Amino acid sequence: MKQVVQNYKSGELALLDVPVPGCKPGGVLVRSAYSLISTGTELMKVSEAGMSMLGKARSRPDQVAKVVQSVATNGLPATYRKVMGKLDSYTPLGYSLCGVVEQVGAGIDDVKVGDLVACAGNEHALHAELNWVPKNLYARVPDGLEPRHAAFGTVGSIALQGVRQGESRLGEVALVIGLGLIGQLVVQLLAASGVRVVGADPDPVRCELAERLGAAACGDPASAAVEAAVAELTGGLGVDQVYLAAGGGSNQPVELAARLSRDRGRVVDIGKCRLDLPWNAYYEKELDVRFSRSYGPGRYDPEYELEGRDYPIGYVRWTERRNLACFLDLLARGSVDVEPLVSHIADFDDAVETYRRLKDGDLKAVAVLFRYPGHPGHAVETGSPAVAVPAVRRGGGVSTPARYANASVRLAFVGAGNYATSMLLPHLERRDGVELATVVTTTALSAANAKRKFGFAEATTDLDAVLGDPSIDAVFVVTRHSSHAELTQRALRAGKAVFVEKPLALTEDELAGVLAAVEESGNDRLQVGFNRRFAPLLQEARKRFGARTGPANLRYLVNAGRLDHGSWYLQQGTEGSRFAGEGGHFIDTASWLLDADPVSVYAVAASGNEDLQIVLRYPDGSTATLAYVTTGSPGFPKETLDLIADGKVLRLDDFVRASVFVDRGVGRDRWVSSRLPKARDKGQSAELAAFVKAVRTGGPMPVPLESLVATTAATLAVRTGLAAGAPVTLARAR
Repeated sequence: MKQVVQNYKSGELALLDVPVPGCKPGGVLVRSAYSLISTGTELMKVSEAGMSMLGKARSRPDQVAKVVQSVATNGLPATYRKVMGKLDSYTPLGYSLCGVVEQVGAGIDDVKVGDLVACAGNEHALHAELNWVPKNLYARVPDGLEPRHAAFGTVGSIALQGVRQGESRLGEVALVIGLGLIGQLVVQLLAASGVRVVGADPDPVRCELAERLGAAACGDPASAAVEAAVAELTGGLGVDQVYLAAGGGSNQPVELAARLSRDRGRVVDIGKCRLDLPWNAYYEKELDVRFSRSYGPGRYDPEYELEGRDYPIGYVRWTERRNLACFLDLLARGSVDVEPLVSHIADFDDAVETYRRLKDGDLKAVAVLFRYPGHPGHAVETGSPAVAVPAVRRGGGVSTPARYANASVRLAFVGAGNYATSMLLPHLERRDGVELATVVTTTALSAANAKRKFGFAEATTDLDAVLGDPSIDAVFVVTRHSSHAELTQRALRAGKAVFVEKPLALTEDELAGVLAAVEESGNDRLQVGFNRRFAPLLQEARKRFGARTGPANLRYLVNAGRLDHGSWYLQQGTEGSRFAGEGGHFIDTASWLLDADPVSVYAVAASGNEDLQIVLRYPDGSTATLAYVTTGSPGFPKETLDLIADGKVLRLDDFVRASVFVDRGVGRDRWVSSRLPKARDKGQSAELAAFVKAVRTGGPMPVPLESLVATTAATLAVRTGLAAGAPVTLARAR
């Protein structure tokens, strides 16, 4: 299928062939009939992409701050790869469309194949021939409403949410500053609710259009006409509400809002304009400044948008989906008319040229629609607990034979997110003896991006086809945590060697399911992405430390830091706790250094945050104390480790420097590594090399399966121990 995409680094726009998205549970697959270009939001994004790198940095100082912090935490090379990977990728455009349901996912019973729906979301209502849309981001189109009008549903919901934030009442007077697409819709919604409206925009054509659609008067904000109209309608008292629907870098809109508002009036920001509030003016009138967040309650909440969890109507009357349905109803009843806003309808095949004309000013428009070929409406429109570490039982032989020594290992990637594209694929794309065969994702564009950047032969959303391909030797599972165990089981049963990023499992049942797949298939060719044991600096330090004769004491501080708002790591209901997701890294490192698996786990949590103190006990009496903290300073190193035994100390400073101190009785030895000035090598490259070698030769996997299972069981035991408030005994150990 085809999709409009843009490369944010180069500014290139393209109509790209991408795989058809899969129809996942909890949503529907929609074939587009019409999609709407947001001439404000989308053209701003297109313009930003055309800036120099310095211009991009100046336009997004928030992102620059994140990059600086990432350099301090992960080093310059890793940060550079991550940033360039994001910039030099195709990103989607669009967020408002109407189309026909082509396939219904599991759990959906409110629409059926053939229904006409309006869809919302900058990840789900894209300028593409097909989109997968979750339940709370679509609404059925009322009978008789034309598809091209229903395509306005999302921008209509944005305008409607703004009006709701203004709490307009019958007979009030409102000022709408900015008469673009959103502003024109706000004017109509206010007029339909009995509010008299004054519009302000420097474009006389837009002012005339707003007056035709219900505004009492409109004019240039720099002229006296707007002020005179407000004075006449309000008796000189000022407007009850001001709606800021303008963009740009001028502070004129907020200054005008203060001047023309009544005492204790309401100012609602819907667009993205400069907001340097003149303190005296806003203070003297005690103006109520409000923000309208996109389509309404539910926006940016993954449980609402992706998991379909609705808000009770008794507590949240108007949600994203209810706003969308409400606006469609207003259109169907004729309370709002969007036909006069349609400046141009372009065939979807002409999408790139249409954007160029809009950007260059050749096409002046309030609203532009893309019309898609072949849609049905095209011709005619309508106590001390114990936890058992599961035993590893292998079936009747390994299903993945050794490759010929000179044969390439064919790899498939399931998932192509940030970690895969910044930390794994760069190490594999140029490795001799490796062929990147297929990349599988649930979203079409991420697969197309990975294919273009890393040279995969194929990109698809069809996992079954990949697992059934006998030429694929190994499958990398690099998806969100909640899917790791299931995908690993499927790949093992298909006879593939499997590399799965941590965690292997989020529950004991999931871990048992993985081991059942090993036993039933006879395929134990599994590696979990515990990369730190492969880090060259730590390997050298361990060698310098040498063998132990007595118990050891290991201390590991992980300064994990706070997560950004919106991070999917915060979705604990589906993705598990943050420690469950990454704690295995640190337990595996400790167990590797101590050359054993833990026999008990004791965990305590700090009150009010995610900070953990975990004590691991090992068969020979050794202990490892792991402090996992989120409340530390971001300027402090992320990982520091001390191993103490037999008069020796090994010190690791965040994979930048290591040292070993040895007391030999008659003298002291000290080894200190040279400081790594450019990068923190946490072992990904060496780990991948070991995995590929094992697949090619048929030799042992880099880490024994028993160790992977023991580490996962110990990670899961932390949750059990926290709930019980007591140590957890692990029944088996190596």
